[in-house]
Amino acid sequence: MADDVEECRAALRRCPPGHSDRSLFLNDLAVSLGDRFMQRGDSSDLDESIELHRAALLLRPPGHSDRSKSLSDYAVSLGDRFTQRGDPSDLDESIELHRAALLLRPPGHSDRSKSLSNLAVSVGDRFTQRGDPSDLDERIELHRAALLLRPPGRFDRASSLNNLAVSLGDRFTQRGDPSDLDESIELLRAALLLRPSGHSDRSSSLNNLAVSLRAKFTQRGDPSDLDESIELHRAALLLRPPGHSDRSSSLSNLALSLGDRFTQRGDPSDLDESIELFRAALLLCPPGHSDRSLSLNNLAAGLGDRFTQRGDPSDLDERIELHRAALLLRPPGHSDRSLSLNNLAVSLGDRFTQRGDPSDLDESIELLRAALLLCPPGHSDRSLFLNNLAASLGDRFKQWGGPSDLDESIELHQAALLLRPPGHSDRSLSLNDLAVSLGDRFTRRGDPYDLDERIELHRAALLLRPPGHSDRSSSLDHLAVSLRDRFTQRGDPSDLDESIELHWAALLLRPPGHSDRSESLNDLALSLRDRFTQQGDPSDLDETFNLFSQLSQLSHAVSRKDLDAAKSWVTSAEETNHDSALVAYETALKFLDQHVALLSSSSRHFDVVSMATASLAVDAFSCSIRNGALATAVELVEQGRAVFWTQLARFRTTLDELSAAHHTGAALAEEFRQLSFHLRNAFDQSTGDQSPQIRQLTMEWNDVVSRIRMLPDFSRFLLPPLFSDLRKAAEEGPVIIVNASQYSCDALIVLSDRDPVHVPIDITQTEVSDLSTEFQSLSKEFGSFDTQHKLIKILRKLWHDIVDPVVQALGASNVHPGSHIWWCPTAEFTLLPLHAAGLYEKKRDSLPHIYISSYTPTLATLVRARRQVSQDGSPQYFVAIGQGNPDGGKPLQCVAPELAVVAQHLTPIVSSFTSLEDGDATVKAAVDVLSHNQWLHLACHGMPNRKKPFESSFAMRDGPLMIKDIIRSDWRNPEFAFLSACHTTVGDEKSPDESIHLAAAMQFSGFRSVIGSMWSVDDEVAQEVVSAFYGNLVDGSGRLDCTRAAMALHKAVKKLRRNNVPLEQQIVFVHIGV
Repeated sequence: MADDVEECRAALRRCPPGHSDRSLFLNDLAVSLGDRFMQRGDSSDLDESIELHRAALLLRPPGHSDRSKSLSDYAVSLGDRFTQRGDPSDLDESIELHRAALLLRPPGHSDRSKSLSNLAVSVGDRFTQRGDPSDLDERIELHRAALLLRPPGRFDRASSLNNLAVSLGDRFTQRGDPSDLDESIELLRAALLLRPSGHSDRSSSLNNLAVSLRAKFTQRGDPSDLDESIELHRAALLLRPPGHSDRSSSLSNLALSLGDRFTQRGDPSDLDESIELFRAALLLCPPGHSDRSLSLNNLAAGLGDRFTQRGDPSDLDERIELHRAALLLRPPGHSDRSLSLNNLAVSLGDRFTQRGDPSDLDESIELLRAALLLCPPGHSDRSLFLNNLAASLGDRFKQWGGPSDLDESIELHQAALLLRPPGHSDRSLSLNDLAVSLGDRFTRRGDPYDLDERIELHRAALLLRPPGHSDRSSSLDHLAVSLRDRFTQRGDPSDLDESIELHWAALLLRPPGHSDRSESLNDLALSLRDRFTQQGDPSDLDETFNLFSQLSQLSHAVSRKDLDAAKSWVTSAEETNHDSALVAYETALKFLDQHVALLSSSSRHFDVVSMATASLAVDAFSCSIRNGALATAVELVEQGRAVFWTQLARFRTTLDELSAAHHTGAALAEEFRQLSFHLRNAFDQSTGDQSPQIRQLTMEWNDVVSRIRMLPDFSRFLLPPLFSDLRKAAEEGPVIIVNASQYSCDALIVLSDRDPVHVPIDITQTEVSDLSTEFQSLSKEFGSFDTQHKLIKILRKLWHDIVDPVVQALGASNVHPGSHIWWCPTAEFTLLPLHAAGLYEKKRDSLPHIYISSYTPTLATLVRARRQVSQDGSPQYFVAIGQGNPDGGKPLQCVAPELAVVAQHLTPIVSSFTSLEDGDATVKAAVDVLSHNQWLHLACHGMPNRKKPFESSFAMRDGPLMIKDIIRSDWRNPEFAFLSACHTTVGDEKSPDESIHLAAAMQFSGFRSVIGSMWSVDDEVAQEVVSAFYGNLVDGSGRLDCTRAAMALHKAVKKLRRNNVPLEQQIVFVHIGV
């Protein structure tokens, strides 16, 4: 090729301007450069070719015998440049030149058919870019005219047959006239006959005919068309071996047809082969390749189908990443941008359905609105985008209940249905989705017309989904649910019987392993339970719980739907007092653990976690108590509380025991430590979906955890702890779990050396909730009104109803007065000052006179803190941080004197004492200094955020030091933190069991012992407590001992009582941890 170009250059040099053959040699060089461009892709060759064609044309004025050839060659080169760069001016000029060439080639001219064909191709390119239907019609007419000039026997007849066929296929795609498709297929069959084995264009003919047969299958559903399409694609692929320029196209087309056959017949081998072919095609379309966005999109679609069938979350995450990558390659103005917006939106909607993160759903809706704007009335994809946007708005209505979302969803579904008349391939989808939205409106507003129409639409959809259709099970299920709702409203038993029959049929189509099986089990079980309630046949109730029990055998990755089904089992078992209730709770909590494990440990997912947990753990505790399974009660309440912190702790697990085990253990410990560190960082930096990096790290992290569990003594590594492990929390004193459930309120005393002791509490959850609300309101008035009388009334009620029965049981268990006890409250109990309960009358009991109280959010955190024993004789590094003049906050006068008191007590004792005050106490400086000090005193404003608990903060000079910052820090062996700030144990009001507050953040970040406050602290009182506290924290050897913190606080508070400090200030500080 290079030789041809150089020979043409040499020939041109021999023909200077003015030479009679110069135009000929300009043209030859231009053609050679064009050929080299086609082979190597160097755009400079194409630009030079165009300039030479322009120069040759100038030398061939009107009347010159070769003018039509120059016009034609110049036009072809401009068309090539348009294809490469997309500049519409190149395409417009190319078309004008082709028209001019055609005028010079009248009927009878030997090159007329070539000009007709070239002009048709360029007009077709303009149609593809701008969508003007007149261009498409003209293209077809030009190709017809060219074909008439190429009768049977002519060498280029096959090419004309093919071009006309492809054009008719495009018109069918746009307008849907089946006669265009039928004619296209006939022409392609004729072209293939003219391209026998060995013909250079045979693979192209095989491919085009296969594509058209697939389109015919899509329109009419004849499986023989699809089978023939696959066979032809396989034959074409054999003729396009590795290295062939069209191999990636053949791989993709065969993959698409196999995907269609999977959708029709459900053979998983078709789907797996389809995905492998898409992967192979993508490898042949590296960055910069014109088909890369299409390849990314196709592979994403295949993974989406596989996710739908098998429910593997990694398929879903990869699908979203691929769609994002495709969208980046389709910027505003790209003809396929609307399709990419839609595909990414649908994938995010699917992930919302699986995991429940509302940000996925909101992004999905925004993307679909953008896609719909790009598809005005008349656009072929408009019905698809209307339907998808409607479905996403319906999902958001279910999540948040906004009536405008529901009304808009129904209007959009109705508009989509009008665009999908009888015979349209997606009509069943529109019928189904409109029915679902009407069902939502019926549930909200109760209009019986909506319910009847919903049922009729589901019946119509089911008729369009005969046996073998991939969505038949979904249609059966939806119709069954609708009939059950009508039974609930009107009581006609025939509706319920039909509902049950349909649910059985759906379940048969969702065998074990199917991602929707749990939904079918749940729906059928609920319908049978309804029939039992109505007719009293015990076999219906037996079958109900037989179906529910199958949930415990799920084999696929757990989704939100599976968790919802397990919760439904729990509710049904509680309502009917069925003996499977405890197994139902165990299953639901196991699903909860697996579901939460799919979410990143970032605050973004806290709402999803708190919605998923709800009251599951406290109700499971109550059920276990009622069944006499006290050890199980402890295990289950631990598994379902502080779920966010438990997740986070998995990436912070210390591995000293593993490292010391043996060489393999030490290597695994280091691998786990590194992966956990990288995964934490990736979660912190991730703002959107799970990136490929997070997916890869998660897979590696799961793998190393599996390998650690294979070692002796590590089989339960990071699994929910057993009671035998949890009871170790009580080694230094009993732990009292105080639980509030809708079914009962109970206390359970956990002891290290004997069985737990159950203490019934004669109070309801509603009463606890009311008491908690009353106390929260009162605490806001502390310091400004005389609140002592109201406070004592609440503390007396706590004593009578809750604490005194526990104290009596502790005495019976030989826990002597003066002992150290730990409170582990759940639900609304977490917001009440149990440590201060008492009668507050002379010579009458109150808890502070009997026992030393501490708190722990969970038993597991206390066990972890006990394990972290500080080394005798190791250096003790202490930092005191004080901020009396925070950014935008009220000045605190007592901060400086308080830090002076701390320094006075500790400077002579600790190895190193650092003080950070005022201008030096910034967010960054605080985080930095905490990384190399194990002991902390923090005096500043505490800023609880009860709506967004992760934004609760300590006020520094330059802004807030938030919980988010605290949990990201990587601290070395932290020991103790005194949080001399207001509200440091105040957490999220909707999710008290998650314990998202400042003191818990310190504890879960590794501090073994923490002092915090339950409400506002008086500055002078804080200074008095601090002074007395640190005097009692030093042990006999003259070293700080964090296990003395509770005793030191107890003594400091005793001193306050003698000084007549207001009661609410005597009890404001609490101790958490060892």
